Amino acid sequence: MYESGEDYLEAILMLQNEKGTVRSVDVARKLGVSKPSVSRAMGILKDGGYLEDGESTELHLTKKGIEKATDIYSRHRLLTEFLVKITGVPEDQAEKNACRIEHDIDVDIVAGIQAWMKKNKNG
Repeated sequence: MYESGEDYLEAILMLQNEKGTVRSVDVARKLGVSKPSVSRAMGILKDGGYLEDGESTELHLTKKGIEKATDIYSRHRLLTEFLVKITGVPEDQAEKNACRIEHDIDVDIVAGIQAWMKKNKNG
């Protein structure tokens, strides 16, 4: 999956957690993209089995979509917390960097960061 697809899935999950229901216009606002861009991305995500093809205007993640989006969001949060902890930068700066890193990081690096964070949780 491409980085932009991961960004869309993560945005849908976050919006769903915040608002309960998600529409394409909500995703466009959150990501700062056009409605046609969201429409195209939603078609690709539906074809990939990440979104249900419903009759309403609401977007619904499939089980596969929820699992992928949760994984992406978990990496994002882990990397944000890690960057804040090891560099001392503000959370918003760490979050912007985590967003760029989360798409390319190897799973063994994520596992190492998780282990380090667990070992160093107090301090």
